[in-house]
Amino acid sequence: MMKFNSPAALPYHTYNSLFLSLPFDEIAETGTLLALFSQHCEAGYKQGQSPQELVESFWNEYAADSDDEARHKLLRYFIQYIERQVVLFDSVEDSLFEQTHEMNGPGSMKYLINSHGSEVVRAALIEKIRHFSLRLVLTAHPTQFYPGKVLGIINDLGKEIHHHHLENIRLLLMQLGRTTLVNREKPTPYEEALSLGWYMEHVFYHSLPDVLYRLLRELNQDVTTFENPRLLALGFWPGGDRDGNPFVTADTTRLVAERLRDAVLRGYYRDIKQLKRRLTFRGVEDIIAGAEVKIYNTLYQPEKKEGYARCQDLLDELMQARALLISEHQALFQEDLDRFILKIRVFGFYFASLDVRQDSRKHGEVWQAIMQNWHEKPHGYNAEEFLQADENTQINRLLSTHHALDENDFSDPFVKETIRSFTAIRDIQQKNGELGSHRYIISNCQSALNVAEVLALANLSWQNSDLAPTQEVDAIPLDIVPLFETIDDLAHCGDIMRQLYTNSYYAAHLASRGQTQQIMLGFSDGTKDGGYLRANWSIFRAKEELTRVSRELGITVIFFDGRGGPPGRGGGNNASYYAAHGQDIENQAIQVTIQGQTVSSTYGTIASAKFNIERLLSAGLENHLDHNHSRDLSQEDRLLLDELADTAYEAYLKLKNHPNFVPYLEKMTPLKWYGDSNIASRPTKRSGDAEMKFEDLRAIPFVGAWAQMKQNVPGYYGLGSAMEAFLKTSGNEMRRLYKHSLFFRTLLENSMQSLSKSNFDVTRYIAEHPQFGEFWHMLYDEYERTLRSLQAISGESDLLAENIASKNSIRLREEIVLPLITIQQFGLQRLQAEKLSPEAHEMYRNLVLRAMFGIINAARNAA
Repeated sequence: MMKFNSPAALPYHTYNSLFLSLPFDEIAETGTLLALFSQHCEAGYKQGQSPQELVESFWNEYAADSDDEARHKLLRYFIQYIERQVVLFDSVEDSLFEQTHEMNGPGSMKYLINSHGSEVVRAALIEKIRHFSLRLVLTAHPTQFYPGKVLGIINDLGKEIHHHHLENIRLLLMQLGRTTLVNREKPTPYEEALSLGWYMEHVFYHSLPDVLYRLLRELNQDVTTFENPRLLALGFWPGGDRDGNPFVTADTTRLVAERLRDAVLRGYYRDIKQLKRRLTFRGVEDIIAGAEVKIYNTLYQPEKKEGYARCQDLLDELMQARALLISEHQALFQEDLDRFILKIRVFGFYFASLDVRQDSRKHGEVWQAIMQNWHEKPHGYNAEEFLQADENTQINRLLSTHHALDENDFSDPFVKETIRSFTAIRDIQQKNGELGSHRYIISNCQSALNVAEVLALANLSWQNSDLAPTQEVDAIPLDIVPLFETIDDLAHCGDIMRQLYTNSYYAAHLASRGQTQQIMLGFSDGTKDGGYLRANWSIFRAKEELTRVSRELGITVIFFDGRGGPPGRGGGNNASYYAAHGQDIENQAIQVTIQGQTVSSTYGTIASAKFNIERLLSAGLENHLDHNHSRDLSQEDRLLLDELADTAYEAYLKLKNHPNFVPYLEKMTPLKWYGDSNIASRPTKRSGDAEMKFEDLRAIPFVGAWAQMKQNVPGYYGLGSAMEAFLKTSGNEMRRLYKHSLFFRTLLENSMQSLSKSNFDVTRYIAEHPQFGEFWHMLYDEYERTLRSLQAISGESDLLAENIASKNSIRLREEIVLPLITIQQFGLQRLQAEKLSPEAHEMYRNLVLRAMFGIINAARNAA
């Protein structure tokens, strides 16, 4: 049972007991029986019982006189109760964040500045922040989807727990008990944007400018004139990410951009009303009152002329007020005005840059339709001739043509929609400013042609607009961002970019973008394709090669990392990951996706957001200021990692190519029901085929299904085989590498998180399965192998021994959710029965599906 040696354990148990006092039917009995069921599960797994045996033996002991309907109703009550326990535990951890984390310790801005006290280093830091940037990109992958009303309860509950207001806590728990926690229908892409918008308005709007303000003030920089206000910035994918999501349209993109603009203007309007109460001085108050009216009109009455067409117009007026405040009113409340000005400089009229993303294969299909259409027109493009030409000829042909694209020339709805997506970007830039939407990301990018196709589409779609050039491609105000994901693509991406850099048309485009190329690297699909170690090492190597090629040709490369929540999707300790980058990886920016549970667990409150923003920013700046060359990888280290990665890859391929790999996922895990969970608008498979194929599986349901099974395969598989093999021949070298290489140590410690959240006892019944028993043993043996090897290399008998806070949080959450996992596995076991009535099948399917939400939310980084 849960121990009280964690700061969260005692308050959680204290407030958890309040559930029993709530005036709801059967809640006291449910809570009491749930506690007994939790003990029953813990003891039963130690004795080797299966989930079905545990549930049925519990029924026999505590519900012997109940019929089947009452027994299943009790399980549903358990699920609802545990879901609310998870919310309570989230709130308790949030309320204790500042007590359990050293806010001004290593990684904080204060620590960074104080530990580099010399004038020389301070000057270097100031120079670095003039050109550096940290961009957090909220993605359209809601692996945790609490509705806004629930997020509000969690936020309020955390505040009341922080102040120990018992009666208010009880009232909020009553509200929680009456509030639906799950979506009855799939969210639309716009609703996903609204959900993440809650964090934008309630967390990032306050935390991001505050971190920047404190940093600049500590360095004696004028926050109103500092030349790089986008040192901290936000990106946004909901409404722009089309990859595999047919529900995202150009209209959706425009609507989300408008919503972002309105959200930040609402924040400005609230702030200026507060500012108006302080700045009541002659001359100043008139400017502020006028700005208040104009912001209101811009937001609520755009048809009126008395508004702001440009963000700069608002800033100019506020700077006039500031000058008067300083010269005539002793700078009273200048800090309040300066903070407001900095906010506007950070967020503009767009709040976050809305990225657009699509799969490269879709662009290829669009160009086939375009070529066919042009073939029938007077300008007579020969589609066959184009397809038969070599790649460089195709690229030059695409980037030198000037035939404007008009959606009305095409009957294919997808071609029309693709052209509209580019014109939507143009329209957003006109209204929100260029930074409102300035990147087009090409997922599954496999060639230079894939990049040229998108640049040509942008050029030709904008050709008739005022923003577009009449002759030259290079004036398109859009960054084309290739996303390299598979192991093969990561190995060849340097050659692809060299081909683009040396193309005269693409070089002209880059010149218009400040000789800067943004490149995205995908951890999720890389791990799915090649396993944990191979993917992480391939991405590290790819960054080094891309840096070398870019520097050689005078291009500044900016890396954008597609990282999910768990280690199996690139998650874990992000700050340590970036601090581990050596001098051979370009360090102009940190750009990283944050999604689903990572948003709530890492940036869910203002305090946690400030803490984690500072750690990421500090990691990037520290690497420049005081790079520890002793941590750099030597040639011997690289050879060792190459061999480890190859061995791990071979082990992972044996698993991936096993004939039971996909059948196991389909028949034994909840994967096929992910699409019914209503947590996301995007389908769980790229293809609509009924047959489940590995290549069609989305990374989130793929990783999430392993997490539901408490097996977490993507976070370690192959790593154990590689480490065990090399411990026999190179054990000392591996221990030395673990001690001195931050990259290797971070890699292993992040894998420890996956192992810590694994529990093979709950699926041990599969070991006897006639079809999947041998496959289950493959998974379990690799788990044990990885566990032993990590202990041998780290010298620690316990996983995460150096990260007690994370270890305690995982342990407590796993104890809370164990009954829920048992119920889900019971449902999965029963669904294996050969003869189930349609009614029984639906009942057990609903158990599996209903348990999914609490398991996902409890893990906080399960997918």
